[in-house]
Amino acid sequence: MNTLVKNNGNYYPTLFDTFFGKNIFDHFFAPEISGSRPAVNVVETDHNYRLELAAPGLKKEDFKINVDGDRLIVSAERKNVSEEKGEKYSRREFSYQSFNRVFTLPDHVKSEAISANYEAGVLSINLPKVEAQASAPVREIKIG
Repeated sequence: MNTLVKNNGNYYPTLFDTFFGKNIFDHFFAPEISGSRPAVNVVETDHNYRLELAAPGLKKEDFKINVDGDRLIVSAERKNVSEEKGEKYSRREFSYQSFNRVFTLPDHVKSEAISANYEAGVLSINLPKVEAQASAPVREIKIG
């Protein structure tokens, strides 16, 4: 299984380049302007990949997951407005939280069967692998 290594706050890609695409640093670790990015775990089994995004405090309605060609796009957006009124003042505070993550899907992921679940602050995305095709038996070709 492939791993990512963290060292003093800097991330270094390793063998995951084949899963996330050629430009892993830009897609996976580029800083976001609109806020922090959730931490992501990638788990690989014989039958699927599972992405786990730590996103506590959000609701499942806040997330949007799209597949565009060979890209999986995960985003979330939450807006809060609080208002306080006093005798001679009125204060309104706005809070806006969002993130956008893009992952390049490998060819052997069945994109039409991707599913997701949000529970206890963790968004889990299941990426099933295409079943391995049985190889055709060896046959001899006669030369005519």
